[in-house]
Amino acid sequence: MNGSFLKHPILGLLLLLPLAVLAAEAPVPNLEERISTFEAQREGKGPDARSRAVMEQAARDLAAAMPDPGLKVGSRAPDFTLPDAHGKPVRLADLLQEGPVIVTFYRGAWCPYCNLQLKALRESLPHLEAYGARLVAISPQTPDHSRAQVEKDDYPFHVLSDLDDSVMKAYNLYFELPEEVRALYKGNFDLDIEAYNGEGRHGLPVPGTFVLDQQGIVRAAFADTDYKKRMEPRVMIEALEAIQ
Repeated sequence: MNGSFLKHPILGLLLLLPLAVLAAEAPVPNLEERISTFEAQREGKGPDARSRAVMEQAARDLAAAMPDPGLKVGSRAPDFTLPDAHGKPVRLADLLQEGPVIVTFYRGAWCPYCNLQLKALRESLPHLEAYGARLVAISPQTPDHSRAQVEKDDYPFHVLSDLDDSVMKAYNLYFELPEEVRALYKGNFDLDIEAYNGEGRHGLPVPGTFVLDQQGIVRAAFADTDYKKRMEPRVMIEALEAIQ
């Protein structure tokens, strides 16, 4: 311990504080506010009336087909092993041995709402880790797209690829993107879902997030066919507090 440290007792005290205390002092991102700001900035730049009608009808059809998506609180989360952005297998059961796990499903690197969510989770990570929790984000996109996303946005958590859609199905989140929406994405927005997911793969997850205790029991859950709605980081923190 050098002399400069002793000359600054306040600095010394801060350096000795536990990480959990420091995390508690950092602001928790408000995802709903960020999404509202993003939409306000895009006002007037959205799809034309015909495209909007196609997308709104698809949203209504999905809500009718999946009125209650996702796992329920109190259920046991299915185990899985999925490749991360570098192709390394990651197993849920192994993560649970170390503490609670937050599992979140997102549509892909092409989705601006998903990117807003993942960046908010990156900022929230000190709060989550203060409770010993691990975070995994799952999408149907191939690992090379996940790797580019991880490297670009510096995500320190696991970003996994559900390459056969089995995990999305097990968590009751999977749906097939309708052909008319795929054509709209490709023709109007230069977005080819197959380019991200792989040839012949048009499935996506309803965005969903699940907070699991160490026994793999769902302690908090959120899934909504409206892809603009996501679980707030503060809700995850509250669920972790309740697990302690």
